[in-house]
Amino acid sequence: MKETEVHGPFWHWGYAMHRFRWFVLAIGIILLISFALFAQRTPGMLKDNGFTPKGSEADLGYDGLRDDLGLPLTVIQLVYTGKGLDLTEERHMKAILDALSDLGKLPYVENISFVSSPRSVGHRDVQAVSVALSLDTDPALEKYPELKSRVRVPAGMNVYVTGGPAIMYDMQTASKRDIAKSEAIGLPIALVVLLLVFGTLVAAVLPMIVGLMSVTLTLGITYFIAQHHSLSNFLPNMVTMLGLAVGIDYALFLVSRFREELKRRPSVAEAVAMTSQTAGKSIFFSGIAVLIGLLGMLFVDLTFFRSLSLGGVIVVSSSVIVANTMLLALLGILGHRIDALQVVPRRFRKQNNGRFWEWVAYGVMRRPLILVIVVGGLLLYVMLPINHMKLNVPNAEVLPPSYESRYGSDLLKLAYDSRTMGPIQIRVHADAPIWEEASVSKMRAYAERVKGVAGVKEVQSYLTQLGSHSDAELFALLQQPGARERIEAAKLAKDHTALMIVVPEQDPDDPATSGLVRQLRSLDPGGLETAVTGGPAYRIDIIDRIQGEIPQVLSFVMGITYLVLLRAFRSVLLPLKAVLMNMLSLGASLGLVVLVFQYGHFADMLHITTIGYVSATLPVIIFCVVFGISMDYEVFLISRMMEEYEATGDNDHSTAEGLKKTGSLITSAAFILVVVVGSFLFTDIEIMKALGLGLGLAVLIDATIIRVMLVPALMKLLGRANWWAPKWLKAGAAASKSSR
Repeated sequence: MKETEVHGPFWHWGYAMHRFRWFVLAIGIILLISFALFAQRTPGMLKDNGFTPKGSEADLGYDGLRDDLGLPLTVIQLVYTGKGLDLTEERHMKAILDALSDLGKLPYVENISFVSSPRSVGHRDVQAVSVALSLDTDPALEKYPELKSRVRVPAGMNVYVTGGPAIMYDMQTASKRDIAKSEAIGLPIALVVLLLVFGTLVAAVLPMIVGLMSVTLTLGITYFIAQHHSLSNFLPNMVTMLGLAVGIDYALFLVSRFREELKRRPSVAEAVAMTSQTAGKSIFFSGIAVLIGLLGMLFVDLTFFRSLSLGGVIVVSSSVIVANTMLLALLGILGHRIDALQVVPRRFRKQNNGRFWEWVAYGVMRRPLILVIVVGGLLLYVMLPINHMKLNVPNAEVLPPSYESRYGSDLLKLAYDSRTMGPIQIRVHADAPIWEEASVSKMRAYAERVKGVAGVKEVQSYLTQLGSHSDAELFALLQQPGARERIEAAKLAKDHTALMIVVPEQDPDDPATSGLVRQLRSLDPGGLETAVTGGPAYRIDIIDRIQGEIPQVLSFVMGITYLVLLRAFRSVLLPLKAVLMNMLSLGASLGLVVLVFQYGHFADMLHITTIGYVSATLPVIIFCVVFGISMDYEVFLISRMMEEYEATGDNDHSTAEGLKKTGSLITSAAFILVVVVGSFLFTDIEIMKALGLGLGLAVLIDATIIRVMLVPALMKLLGRANWWAPKWLKAGAAASKSSR
């Protein structure tokens, strides 16, 4: 008996949605209006980029320096430029300080000083000022507009504000703009595609409602979570991208199946019930596959990944729930009026696409081995750039140069020696007070060992402020009146703690500097307690935390996905093939992302600023998101093939019929998803651009090359083995059917 003839749990669910359709619709509208009031406030609530590796050596070390020595909680930089002016002259420097007198009066401004790092040659028209704040990140972000309003600009100069709070503020602004921009680009195109698919305005609008409602509910829920937990400010963009893409896709499959069932079933109630039994069930398992990928991000202990996972899980769950409740209720209410308000005449829609897909399937199955070798080899070739992928952690680089904080950051790197602007810092803690002769001796010996490490250009500490002397002489100098006070004021040492600054020979982002951090961490401290921190150390800890969990992420996502599909398809080989096909499309898309973002190919055409590396977060995000999304089409395609195989037992016929009945629909759904996620290429935040490109390419490859060529070819090669399953699995499926 065909599974579609059995009234299972999903059939009864659909029947209930039809029976209580008006009640379900009323509840949905109330929830939508309620959460919409909070959804618009969510982006302003998120004040953390989520990249801090909490509990790492770099994080604990810097926290210790802040607690023990009073290093500022946050710092902003004011970068002044003056065309034709030498801003290193005394009069211009005085003019800058005079213009900042109002800023200095704010109670949370600790210190205003000129950046003392060595300058690059030929940039005397740039002057930078550091402003130390006694505020942590969140309060500093709230006070940022007030801070910026106090920054005055002397005549003939321009000023650009950068540093942590400025970058975060610009990211919040960019996030809000990006959501509006992506919706303005993606939604109209998606609506046009839906109109071409369905031909009627009513049917085309329903998927849009599901997508927008899923996003609104998720952002509303996130608002309340953000009241108690720190979340990344990338979350709203992720939610918008995934919610619109998945919500519209799920609704597209559901509406399309409902229109088919209306022609076959004697009543609207039965059409809704059977739509739930078929497409609703597929959406449910597809949603689980997507959720598995998103949950994989939880293995990486960074707020950034936890936030994206949380937002993704909520929005995908919302899409599945809204599609299987409110949309089913709407379909029950509309009934045959689903075809009302015709926009595209039937004669333009009555193209025999099914025959085309049938021809493609049988054409592919005539030469399956050659196609698998050629297409598989091509995809493996596209994956090759991954071998040379360089990973780094962007800061201001997540924004385009048109943003003030990014431009100011670029000016700083241009005008000053980046090695001294972002040095390695070491927190040194001694058992005895740092002023004692024993501590002085240990500190000096440790400094000598640090100097001897290859790649160290310079070492600075409170001892270097006193000159080159013996231990006894240094101890004596520290006993002089005012010596300790001056060192404490410079935040170099206090009580049992001292700061050691290590200037590397290479730039902070250079791999050699990363190697230097590892060497310093393995160095014998000689009776002292040390923690290596600073910008280069933070980057290493972030990348290590990501890369260290990649095996667990891969094992979890692929393993659990296989088990879920094993249960859904009741086949051993089909889930394995699905996992391998996803890895191919994923690898090919990631290879293309490397070509664009690292090597700059097509960067100008796509309005992307190439920075010579790929964000360390991208491989995990793209894998977790793409793996689940791509599995959507596998679930829908194989589900249809299963229906045909159960009816006929003919592998070739079921393959052709499955592609024939889903080819146009999957292509349309994939095109909508590509448009929605591809619209993020025109936004500002680089990580979302890369995710949009990676996801869009993966889906494009998946819905064309993989589903149209490789899947039918492999189905032909494997033959009846596609449907083989152990007896216990078949017995479980049979028992499940008989219980219904």
